[in-house]
Amino acid sequence: MTKPLTKTQLVAAVAEAMETDKKTATAALDAIADIITSEVAKGGAVTLPGVGKIFCRERPERMVRNPATGEQIKKDADRQVKVTIAKALKDVVNAA
Repeated sequence: MTKPLTKTQLVAAVAEAMETDKKTATAALDAIADIITSEVAKGGAVTLPGVGKIFCRERPERMVRNPATGEQIKKDADRQVKVTIAKALKDVVNAA
């Protein structure tokens, strides 16, 4: 398994793919990250074509167990970020 791309490596790859400079690529990546963050935080969803869908899921109040003591604890309702991977990406990964 290879290491994940760092932000610097990703910026360089985006700059090369867009045939632009790294400053513009950094601004583009930062803008995308900001849009995804704000939309998902509001409870919305963002679909990245060919990659997947990022969305927020509400989880109800529930009882959980402390694994160290076995004690049952009531956990408040919360929200969880989920990612559904696009079929196109799955197909490319499985074909390799």
